[in-house]
Amino acid sequence: MAEQRRDAREVRDVGESAPGAREREMAAAWGELVATARRTVADGLVVGTSGNVSVRVGDTVLVTPTGVPYDRLRPEDAVGVDLEGRQVLGSLVPTSELPMHLAIHRATDARAVVHTHAAHATAVSTLVPELPLIHYMAGALGGPVRVAPYATYGTPELAENMLQALTGRTACLLQNHGTIAYGASLSQAFDRTAQLEWMSRVWLLASSVPGLSPTLLSPEQVGEAGERLGRYGQGGGAAPR
Repeated sequence: MAEQRRDAREVRDVGESAPGAREREMAAAWGELVATARRTVADGLVVGTSGNVSVRVGDTVLVTPTGVPYDRLRPEDAVGVDLEGRQVLGSLVPTSELPMHLAIHRATDARAVVHTHAAHATAVSTLVPELPLIHYMAGALGGPVRVAPYATYGTPELAENMLQALTGRTACLLQNHGTIAYGASLSQAFDRTAQLEWMSRVWLLASSVPGLSPTLLSPEQVGEAGERLGRYGQGGGAAPR
């Protein structure tokens, strides 16, 4: 009997501590999301509130709210939805690009998504159907980065176009719009976004020299680099430093 009472007490204690642990996990994830969103502004990847960020915690997707400057976001401003888009946390309206974020979270193992209007990448999206293989770091994104055909922002059509462009990739360009990248963490999703913007800038710079055309890598060369990048670093998968 004493053993049964102890077992029941232990079950009750676990149940009572779980909400606190869950709240701490959500608070930490929200803090990291806000820091990442602010970094997109500080690094010039977005202007104002033009980008958005999400991070998944269990079956809840925390997202930046629409139209709120990131430097004004507070811990109590956390916004969360379930995988069907029903709001389960907060009172602020989620980002208008919620369909894209949810499409990625439902279709992949992503934990985080970063969407920006980075200038060089957006410029490239208006010129070509995929970013030319100007650098081997394309291998870190799965291969040649495709451009998703244009569709009005915030629509299911844009989300579908994006998913098609992301097949076998972790990032893509959105025609006349910007970039989107995902990863196992917010830092990885951000790094992939920054790499895509950097490669776009390199290609634009190289292409702007009169009378010369940049040397491009072959898909095979990028594929080989991608395999090596998967083994690079202390834990594997990091970009060369």
